[in-house]
Amino acid sequence: MSMIFIGGSSEIFELPEPAITRIGAIVAAEHGVLIGDASGADAEAQGLLAGYKYEHVGVFHAGKEPRNNLGDWAAFHVPSPDDATGYCGHAAKDREMARRADFGMMVWDGASPGTAVNVLRLAIANKPCVIYDLARGSMETTYNVEDWCAMLRHAGPDIRRQAEARMTPDERMVLPG
Repeated sequence: MSMIFIGGSSEIFELPEPAITRIGAIVAAEHGVLIGDASGADAEAQGLLAGYKYEHVGVFHAGKEPRNNLGDWAAFHVPSPDDATGYCGHAAKDREMARRADFGMMVWDGASPGTAVNVLRLAIANKPCVIYDLARGSMETTYNVEDWCAMLRHAGPDIRRQAEARMTPDERMVLPG
């Protein structure tokens, strides 16, 4: 069973039809799903999976309890560093999902630096990630860091700077000059 890291921007409250179709294919193929507990794309995908009554889902969370676990699935607590808040408080769980995943599927608004960094984490490990870019109305797949850099060129330098600010030093080191 392949493990799929599904995620996306917290500002997305409606999944595009191709992403809905792909989640249906993931369910039909009985792949495992690793998903966060955030509002937005995570909760939307959780709602779809719960509607299928799909069981092969793990919800990753940094807080004591998941913010969203719409299918009452197994929950995996990945604590954040003691003083971490905001995005930094959730980065450890995102890294763990990327580590465990074989593939990724992200729904991106073209602006979310957190989603961009999750795609990079998969790219560093040469794990394919399908990205539904709502800002451009496109779908693309990244396989490596070079593909990630090409994806970010469409977003612009501000988004790249914001993404780099969220990376660990090791993650920044893999980026070309």
